[in-house]
Amino acid sequence: MAAKPRLLVTRNFPPNVMARLRRDYAAITNDEDRILEPAEVLALSQDVDAILCAGTEKFSREVIEALPENIRIIATYSVGYDHLDAAAAAEKGITLSNTPDVLTDATADIALLCLLGAARMAHSSAQTLRSGQWSSWAANQFLGVHVTGKRLGILGMGRIGQAVARRAMGFNMQIHYHNRRPVDVPGLEAAIYHKTTDSLLGVCDFLSINCGLSAKTKYLINDENIAKMPDNAVIVNTARGGIIEDAALIRALKSGKIAAAGLDVFENEPHLNPDYLDLDTLFVLPHIGSATVETRDAMGNMCLDNLDAFFADRPLISEIKT
Repeated sequence: MAAKPRLLVTRNFPPNVMARLRRDYAAITNDEDRILEPAEVLALSQDVDAILCAGTEKFSREVIEALPENIRIIATYSVGYDHLDAAAAAEKGITLSNTPDVLTDATADIALLCLLGAARMAHSSAQTLRSGQWSSWAANQFLGVHVTGKRLGILGMGRIGQAVARRAMGFNMQIHYHNRRPVDVPGLEAAIYHKTTDSLLGVCDFLSINCGLSAKTKYLINDENIAKMPDNAVIVNTARGGIIEDAALIRALKSGKIAAAGLDVFENEPHLNPDYLDLDTLFVLPHIGSATVETRDAMGNMCLDNLDAFFADRPLISEIKT
């Protein structure tokens, strides 16, 4: 019997995933589920063939170049791969894979939760109730922003952006979007394409951020671009924290330029900018976009399907190309 491939597993993934990888691989696991420092990853990689990581581990060019030659593939338990230096991996001959598609619906659901939670003052109203400070109904209490019929701008009309659009249509929202190119998919024929972000921002009563993080999108939502949005708009981010400049959004929320924000991601996770904590108009979650049992299992199984395919010399389901 051929020896099992040797696999470093940097986080403690769902039980079904861990059971499968322990069955099929000679695995080094992180049962304490600590976030491993780069030096620890390098030390543990000396005698393995592959790494199964999460977005919490940073594989910079320096780390990639320091990996031993025995590392042939890194599978990331995520769709986004800005934590991996893909160019450095390609230069070193390391294959990369990710987990697209399987978390589309779960993340789109959370985008709508953030949209509604922010618009309808869900955080501050719930906190008032839970703290025992709510005494009676009042006509001018917890007044939020009406959702139905408003204009929703979607920044990034990939799989998740399209799923957000379909859900928002249930609220009779008018869909606008900016993407590298127009999309042509059933059910979204009425969505209005904008060639530039400037054009999109000008019509956003609500803005849902669903694009990837890159040099072009880093701090795209800043003072200058927020100023282009209608007054009392709502911003939702379920993509990557670095797309929003925290200080700019905080200023806009404090001034009332932006009525509310719903964030499932933010800069410097897990450390939320403390200036957000004073804002009743913020609805924030701890990056739970994919956090359902079904989705997290599907992500892990896709990682393992990619690893299985690699070691069987078959095409990967989702290889990251540079």
